Amino acid sequence: MFLQRYPSRLKQLLPKLRIPVVQGPFGGGASTVELVAACSNSGALGSYGAHYVAPGDIAPLVAQLRAAVDPDAPFAVNLWCHIAHDDRANLAALNSGGPEYLEKHAARVAEHYKKYGAVPPGFPDSGIVGHRFDEQVKALLEANPPVISFVMGVPPPAVIEEARRRGIVTFGCATTVAEALALEHAGIDAIVASGVEAGGHRGTFLKTDQNTPVPDETTFTLVPRVRAAVSKKIPVIAAGGVSTPEAALAALTLGADGVQIGTAFVVSDESGAAPVHKAAILDRTDPARRSSLTRAFTGRSARGIPNQFAKDLYEAEVNGELPGYPVQNYLTVPLRKKAGRAGDKDGLLLWCGQAGTLVQPGKAAEILKRFEDGVDEAAKGIAKFAN
Repeated sequence: MFLQRYPSRLKQLLPKLRIPVVQGPFGGGASTVELVAACSNSGALGSYGAHYVAPGDIAPLVAQLRAAVDPDAPFAVNLWCHIAHDDRANLAALNSGGPEYLEKHAARVAEHYKKYGAVPPGFPDSGIVGHRFDEQVKALLEANPPVISFVMGVPPPAVIEEARRRGIVTFGCATTVAEALALEHAGIDAIVASGVEAGGHRGTFLKTDQNTPVPDETTFTLVPRVRAAVSKKIPVIAAGGVSTPEAALAALTLGADGVQIGTAFVVSDESGAAPVHKAAILDRTDPARRSSLTRAFTGRSARGIPNQFAKDLYEAEVNGELPGYPVQNYLTVPLRKKAGRAGDKDGLLLWCGQAGTLVQPGKAAEILKRFEDGVDEAAKGIAKFAN
């Protein structure tokens, strides 16, 4: 078995990991305890996206995960950091502009709410919207999961120090070499190198050139560059476009110590993604279907299957008129919930990577088995030409 024998730094960091595969963490209800357990119990690293989990619910969540996952198998819980130069500026704009500011942007999505006989949310009483990272990470550290993964930034030094003191392994997500170096400097244990092919939110957190607002480096360029830039002791995990065995083998050849797979598990039986979301990914009527990046739903760039909501807000997006995260997210969360309950794909986040047309449904353990067997076949095929 190629993946079991592969001399991965990731498996050195997590000795109980059977294969160097990470199940990508999902937010918005797609993560489930069942999915994490199925992946971790099959030898991979199951991951739960806790971005939307209230601080008081984190300890019970980790307890559920610990009860569902085999005692020797690791699992991860993922949180979003605050992007100081972005989140704070967007919240300042909301609070200084007041209800009038929010109403201006709410008018842009009001027609979509009308479909469900509803209206956009009003100005929050506290003037505060978004996740509570400081409280979430405090609760998560106290719950002591085997692995905490971070996206959208570098956690504070005290968080990394406390994780190390507790024996918690830390992962950080980088979309550029500069971000990878920032994570290494902070003391993160492993780096997820996420290329532009990846589905869901881009993890970008450093300011970028105005002419390139979203880093566009592909996984297969980013991985070898990150591998060359950071210490050889730090595992580098490839994410984005690696859900097929052939792509995963290519990533390992380019220096990755493991792969993080997202879209393939969104369509798994255990995933909490809405049925209409799974159906959209698995729709094979258009083999040329493309995914695209959009800020329409949350104010942050994310890759998914284009739908009517994203198309309707496209002009405002390209003209720089949409508010950033967390304001736009605040305006659309209730809409997305209503669309999910109604089975309306045109109001949902249909996150999907560029290789989404290649994934297959099934139980998570079956998906991993197909993947593992496929890597074996691909490796044999290459070895045949080397003799």
